[in-house]
Amino acid sequence: MNLNIDIFMAFLRVGMLGFGGGPSAIPLFQQEVVKNYKWMDEDEFGDTLALSNTMPGPVATKMAGYIGYRVNGWTGCLVALVASVVPTVILMIVGLGVMQQYKEIAWVEGMSEAVVPVVGVMLAILTLDFLKKSRDSLGWGRAIAYTVISGILMEYFGIHPAILILVILILVFLPLKRRGEA
Repeated sequence: MNLNIDIFMAFLRVGMLGFGGGPSAIPLFQQEVVKNYKWMDEDEFGDTLALSNTMPGPVATKMAGYIGYRVNGWTGCLVALVASVVPTVILMIVGLGVMQQYKEIAWVEGMSEAVVPVVGVMLAILTLDFLKKSRDSLGWGRAIAYTVISGILMEYFGIHPAILILVILILVFLPLKRRGEA
């Protein structure tokens, strides 16, 4: 099959099923990019996700653009962006219009409330997957310590994830690289 058709279909599925925004689409990106098409392995996907989260703008758009570019250059980038953004915008306009019109109906209200726990489970599974990868590279002690400290710094002190990643890179991983441990 044509590579651009594969890119279009992969990102169309992510865009159409990523209900709840960028974070809820991340497991869908992982499914398409790592498992279905094998355009990246788990480590490359994790690195792409980490870098995408440090840059401004919607994570889903950044990931689609970069992955599309990586798979098939600028053409792949444009195809991935169109496939993930345009149908979503159309659905959002139509869907939100319908939901606003019928928001008082119990099943519409229940439907929109039922999505929240599903997205929560998807994110929890992705989080566990990343914790397991962290355990493999850092060990449980450091992986849990970095996770807890990062969570506290982001949630209670409002520190941006990009700053945390930069600080961890400078304080932890660069000295390890120099000593040949990482």
